[in-house]
Amino acid sequence: MEEVQKFRAEVREWLADNLVGEFAGLKGLGGPGREDEAFEERLAWNRHLAKAGLTCLGWPVEHGGRGLSVAHRVAFYEEYALADAPDKVNHFGEELLGPTLIAYGTPEQQQRFLPHILDVTELWCQGYSEPGAGSDLANVSTTAVLDGGGEQWLINGQKVWTSMAHLSQWCFVVARTEKGSKRHAGLSYLLVPLDQPGVEIRPIVQLTGTADFNEVFFDDARTDADLVVGAPGDGWRVAMGTLTFERGVSTLGQQIRYARELSGLVKVAEGNGAADDPLIRERLTRSWMGLRAMRSYALATMDVERPGQDNISKLLWANWHRDLGELAMDIRGKAGLVASGGEFDEWQHLFLFSRADTIYGGSNEVQRNIIAERVLGLPREVKG
Repeated sequence: MEEVQKFRAEVREWLADNLVGEFAGLKGLGGPGREDEAFEERLAWNRHLAKAGLTCLGWPVEHGGRGLSVAHRVAFYEEYALADAPDKVNHFGEELLGPTLIAYGTPEQQQRFLPHILDVTELWCQGYSEPGAGSDLANVSTTAVLDGGGEQWLINGQKVWTSMAHLSQWCFVVARTEKGSKRHAGLSYLLVPLDQPGVEIRPIVQLTGTADFNEVFFDDARTDADLVVGAPGDGWRVAMGTLTFERGVSTLGQQIRYARELSGLVKVAEGNGAADDPLIRERLTRSWMGLRAMRSYALATMDVERPGQDNISKLLWANWHRDLGELAMDIRGKAGLVASGGEFDEWQHLFLFSRADTIYGGSNEVQRNIIAERVLGLPREVKG
């Protein structure tokens, strides 16, 4: 572990030396519910990270990464969070599509796209959810067919809750490419440019007043025939592969941000007297215990593959964070009901956006069904 500790120290020193000047004001900016915050400045910061070799740390060296271990990556994300560095803008490319292309893509696809993910010159979004297929990806109805010459896919349909589509150049889209197919069969995983006729992006304004999510409409939108990852019809396997990358080592950095929120909330409770209430003290203690349990589970499962571990992790952090938002409102009391100057403070924003934690990335109900059916071997849910 000496090598990991040395790397951790290097990352800590680099962040201290570089989160200064034009980047100093970016500390703490971005993140879920605040992805549009200082976006251009955070993009510049992300490119600065890339030039220092601090993106795509786990990618193989032959694909431009550094081939670092899980322990190294954990160290990076923890130090990144401890430094309160701004949220990166390249999550979908670096953590999801890049590993997917490395695992399933052709050499031509890897050569075309990986360098631009590495240097953060092309940004990606995820085209999975649809109005009738939110957490149930097998119900996808967006279609794609090859044109008469077989040179391009023609895509028609709608995606929804597409994070950062309005600021991305590309989208990885799961579409039904076999007419008459149902459920998992007949799906393909396509790489689709967004700046083209036939693509309309409509931001969705959330309770917080921000618009990180979008609706994306495809009306005879096009992408080249060779921009299908894996074989046509094999999209389910590739899409599930992407989801295995979604909740990776960055979750430990997320937990440090959660710990910072909890610590700040404790100070609020001590300052306004809410901490004198035994029930509030108990709930704060339970929050601390829950955070420690999440960290222990994440560390225990980080470099092993166990059925349902991602689903369990999602349930843990989503419910914990939602409960923290509710606790924040109870601690604030009447003051939490008023938006000063029409703007939400950090605790009101936490409460409002954390309502979505148990829905996006797979709802609680879907996570529990997966655990019940695939891990515990219980009968499948009866659907009317």
